[in-house]
Order: sequence, then C-alpha cells, then structure tokens
Amino acid sequence: MSPTQRAEYHRETMTSTLLQNARAAIGELVLTGFTGPDLPETTRQFLRQDGIGGIILFTQNYEGTGQIAELINQAQEARKGELPLWVSVDHEGGRVQRFRKPFTKIPEASDIAAKDSPKLAFEIAKLIGRELRAVGVNLDFAPVADINTNPNNPVIGKRSFGGDEETVSKFVTAFTRGLISEGVQACIKHFPGHGDTHLDSHLALPSIDTDLETMRNREWRPFEKAMRAGCNFTMSAHIVCRKVDPEVPATLSKKILTDLLRGELHYTGIIVSDDMEMKAIADHFGAQDAPVRAINAGCDLVIYRSEAAARAGFEGLVKGLETGKLSAERVLESVERLRKLKSEVLPPWKPTEITELGSKIGTNEGTELVGQITG
Repeated sequence: MSPTQRAEYHRETMTSTLLQNARAAIGELVLTGFTGPDLPETTRQFLRQDGIGGIILFTQNYEGTGQIAELINQAQEARKGELPLWVSVDHEGGRVQRFRKPFTKIPEASDIAAKDSPKLAFEIAKLIGRELRAVGVNLDFAPVADINTNPNNPVIGKRSFGGDEETVSKFVTAFTRGLISEGVQACIKHFPGHGDTHLDSHLALPSIDTDLETMRNREWRPFEKAMRAGCNFTMSAHIVCRKVDPEVPATLSKKILTDLLRGELHYTGIIVSDDMEMKAIADHFGAQDAPVRAINAGCDLVIYRSEAAARAGFEGLVKGLETGKLSAERVLESVERLRKLKSEVLPPWKPTEITELGSKIGTNEGTELVGQITG
C-alpha cells in the first residue's frame, strides 16, 4: 500500500468511526414527550433503544405527586447508559404551571416582580425547585427572560417580569439562582427575545423588526446576566428577526445561535429549541428536515411534546447524518456538551421515595411565601 493509499484508508477509517459514534449517540439530542400518566411501552423502548436524552412532562402526564414521581422513576430506569435523563417541565407559575395540587400554585412573573423584591423572587424559585426536585424533575424551562415591550403580545404578557431591561434582568437573575440552588437547572427563554411579537409562535410564525443594536442593548441583557448567574440552558425562539436573519426563525438560524449567541455573547451552555411541534416550525419546515436545520444552526437539544413527532425528528437526524446534511462532528460536539453537563450537575440517579413527598410539596411554608405576593 502506497503512502497515499494509507492516508486515504486512514481518513476513511476515521470518518467511519466518527459516523458510528455519532449514530450511536444521536438520541442524546432529543427530548420527548408522551401521552398519559403512565410510561407507554413504546416510550420505554424509545428511551432505551435509541438513547434519548430526556423527557418533557405536561399536565396530561400528571395526576398527583406519587404518580408523577413513579412515572419519572420508570423513565429513569428505562434510560440507556449511566447518565440520568433530563426530566423537564414548564413550571414558570401563573398560566404556565403543568403540575397542579398539591404543588404550590405560583403567581405570574409580573406579580412577583410587582413586589420589587429580588430576594422574594429567589425564595419563590427555591420553592419551585424544592418541589420539582422532590419528584425527580431536574430541568425547569423557566424563567422567561423576554422583555414585555409589546402590550399586544399574545404569548408573553404577564409571563414576563416587566417591560424594561433593568427589571427583567434583576428578577430573571434572582429566579435563576433560586432554581439552581435547589438542584434544578434553569432555562432562560426565548432567545433572542420574544417580547416584541404580535403573533403566538404556537399558532403562527411571528417576525420582528428590532435591529441588532437594540437587541444587544435591550433584549439580550437579561439573558447575559442570567448566564453570568450560572444558567446552563437557553431556549431559542421560533421567531424571524427580519433585520438579523430574514430567511428563517432563530431556532434554525446559524447566524443567531452560533455567530451571535455562541460567538458574540460567548455562551458555552446548552441551546435547546422551543417545542418543534409548534406551528411556527411544523407548518413551514419539514418534520425531518427541521431538526437537522436546528442542530446545524447551533441547537444541542430539540424538544417534541409527542413521542410520534420525536420519533420522526430522531429519524430525520439519523437520515441527515447518513446523507451528509448533518456532520458527525456537529452531532458529537452537542453530545459531548450535553453529557459533560449531565456529569457535572446531575447526581447519580436513585429512585424517589414516594412516602417522603408529603413533607416536601404543598407545605404551609410555601403557602405563606406565596401569600406575600397574593395576599
């Protein structure tokens, strides 16, 4: 074999190894939902056979504290490998709180901010973190870091801490620290800022005309400060920023996620997509093409509220890897980032003790704390 032939053989072997490693680990990039209060056998198989990175829970999955803890136990038992799953939920408070009684009912972000006490916001976030952690949740898609600059915004509104950068930054930072202090990862959302839209990205594809300089000096400040406070997750927005990247929404924009968020803001944490089944994505980009575009843009983790859509997205990622639309290097970059963070922030998993939940969730202390805002 000539030196040229040996070099070519070496390159082919390296490429083949990278592809095999990426294919074996690609499930780490997917977060799946599923139907009902019990773990379906199909979901169990999906988690185990395809090495899916985590689950997202909704109201439809919840019947009570013991039930949700046992459901999470079953999901963790089904996982592939030693590292725990991301077990996530949207638990902001107000109208976005998936777990009902006996979980403490948390006020809207705007009502928390109205008390003008970051310390109180910190304690509220600690309360959320304690209750979520008690049942096995380790990732909360909160707080909202968007500035409510458009009073006609149909999706943010009272979910935001306020209409100016200083207020939102102050409370987002306190809230982030509170969650993390209880062992639950916070996720700031929705980058690069969803506060100035007039459409709901659950139902349509919104766009904004905010220029880049305004974003730098207004929308991005709460995100930057939360990152400095230790936030390891940032969720992308399904919005088109016409003066930054007019072609695609931020979730699919390499300019926004890689060049600006990673490059300009030096963000080294996890970039997670908003739900890929929202109409802003699902109605405009292919079910199998969209996740490939999201990962190529810079996302590390793509969310699906249903198992069927998660399977289609997973198949799209595998196909993208096989056809060369998605490089093995790009996949392994995100896999390494996700696994490294899991090893750093998630303790080795052990089953939740159901009998201990009554003393940790819906306590008088939690009710009294919330009463400082609602009373």
